[in-house]
Amino acid sequence: MMRSFHHIRVQPFPLPVAMDAKEIEAKAKALTKAATQKETSTVILGMLKDLQQGVRASEDLLRSTRIGIIVNKFKQHSSKEVAQLSGEIVSRWRNEVNKQKQGGGAASRGSSGSPRPANGTPVSTPAGATPSDKASKLSVPPDKRTWKADKVDVNVLGNRVRDSCTGLMYDGLCLGSTESPKTILAKASAVEAAAYDYLGPETKEEYRQKMRSLFQNLKNKSNLKLRSRVVSGEITPDRFVRMTSDELRSEEQIEKDKKLQKQNMDNAMVPQQERSISTSLQCGKCGQRKVTYTEAQTRSADEPMTLFCTCMNCGKSWRQ
Repeated sequence: MMRSFHHIRVQPFPLPVAMDAKEIEAKAKALTKAATQKETSTVILGMLKDLQQGVRASEDLLRSTRIGIIVNKFKQHSSKEVAQLSGEIVSRWRNEVNKQKQGGGAASRGSSGSPRPANGTPVSTPAGATPSDKASKLSVPPDKRTWKADKVDVNVLGNRVRDSCTGLMYDGLCLGSTESPKTILAKASAVEAAAYDYLGPETKEEYRQKMRSLFQNLKNKSNLKLRSRVVSGEITPDRFVRMTSDELRSEEQIEKDKKLQKQNMDNAMVPQQERSISTSLQCGKCGQRKVTYTEAQTRSADEPMTLFCTCMNCGKSWRQ
């Protein structure tokens, strides 16, 4: 007897449905309540996983729901799993927002990567666009640019310290640049993220000190190439935050240091005048009679020679 087998169609797993703003706000309230009532890590992990699957991050969504601020607080949670997952979620949301800023959003680009309006027709970009064309679109002269002058919102992460450091990087990178605010902000955010991953969390002094140091190097007028190399991507954010003070120096400073080093080497090879030791000369500072001295004719030939003295006890120097 033949058995008939029916083909069974396997239904694909449905993709998680994106949450709307109201659902996200409800999750945010639930998370806040869970934190205040000290719910178990299992409960909190469940909420975080729902957000991980259901949130399609955008700058407007994160700002209106403040979900980024709330999830970010759980990075300090006593549970290692909760802290790690919340960090991964915030990092992913940040990257999604940065990609949207840098690329204009996935929906606004065609398969070729060219910008497209809503009707799908490619927008022609002037082939002869020059830095002066870019500069003409800025609201202030390039040498007066800051994130405030460019009217850029750097408060994306919901973390006061990190957002402040993003603004600091923006101010360092935009100074004298004709690149668009969108490009500068994306690069500033990427540098901050790299520094946070390398030296974070933001409560550590190493992180803050590094951000201040990078800013000082970026705004150095004798090191203009550093800014352009970072903005252009020649120096990646990961590489930039790991560069030593020697590597951050300008070519001009490197050349000056080489000349100074050579001069010091030459001076070291020149024989120095031998110094005599006297027990009759007394130091006016410590009163000791352990003094070395050299003689030199600094006045006319018929006048006594000048003694250049140094106390061997306290280091005081004088001449007589």
